[in-house]
Amino acid sequence: MTSTPLPLGDDRLEEELLTELEDVERRLNEAAAHANPLVQSPARHLMDAGGKRLRPVLVMLTSHFGSGINAQVRTAAVATELTHLATLYHDDVMDDAPLRRGAPSAQHVWGNSVAILTGDLLFARASQMVAELGPVAVRIQAEAFERLVLGQLHETLGPGEGEDAVEHYIRVLSDKTGSLIAAAANYGTLFSGADESSMRASVAYGEKVGVAFQLADDVIDLMSDAETLGKEPGTDLRAGVATMPVLLLGAREAAGEVDEVGASILADLGSEDEEVRASTLGRLRVHPVLEEARTLARQWAADAVAELDVLPDSAAKRALVAFADIVVDRLA
Repeated sequence: MTSTPLPLGDDRLEEELLTELEDVERRLNEAAAHANPLVQSPARHLMDAGGKRLRPVLVMLTSHFGSGINAQVRTAAVATELTHLATLYHDDVMDDAPLRRGAPSAQHVWGNSVAILTGDLLFARASQMVAELGPVAVRIQAEAFERLVLGQLHETLGPGEGEDAVEHYIRVLSDKTGSLIAAAANYGTLFSGADESSMRASVAYGEKVGVAFQLADDVIDLMSDAETLGKEPGTDLRAGVATMPVLLLGAREAAGEVDEVGASILADLGSEDEEVRASTLGRLRVHPVLEEARTLARQWAADAVAELDVLPDSAAKRALVAFADIVVDRLA
């Protein structure tokens, strides 16, 4: 049975979502199905590797601020997860990641071209589903898709001259992760007929909890081992890509406040020597800047929860609060 990533604290709601997630899995498999096995294998690759299915859960949870789960909510849940899966194929090509969810990434099995085209195929099938939901849903999908692409572009190009690197990175996370989680909340409230206040609060929560999740992942990526992560730890660091802990070190350096260890970490970023890479990761793991990154993740999670203050108490609201807590509890 599929498991939910949220400790809902409500047996009835949890049982309902577990049943619904089984249907989501069935429909995801149908979307990946293709008569040609050469196409079907890469399309199923990431689905078979599993995942939290966070976005479909949020679509269905936020529908409880209205009339609850219905056919349109179910379709939106599947389309949102398909869109997310498509981005993972593209991300792994951009990052040249060897692993995803503990399995070899698609481009390492079939090559970059097949991985990119598989992501495009899943985007197309997600768009077909969204088209069934009407023009408002198409607009939500299009806007989220635009932000996903812009987030990747901005990450690739880096901050502009005179632009604060930390603020730039937060905008990247908001576009690359927050946008689709916010779209999930938008779908759930829209297709359940929730009121405008519930919709605004849910969308704002989704945006901020998405940023919190990615900030937490920046820390976890440095602290966990490969078996726990399902991928090589410190992937971005080894590639010389600056995530929040490194950016905070850079801010200290720019302010003339970086210590000797921090300066050595910055100097060794992007080294091709495996021993230097391992040493850099080890030094960053124990540097005080990591706690600063943890604090930032916790603040974004708290800000996400604050967006829900306007909503009356309910099982769905408590579940969303619990998820934000889990985001930062992973940092313990």
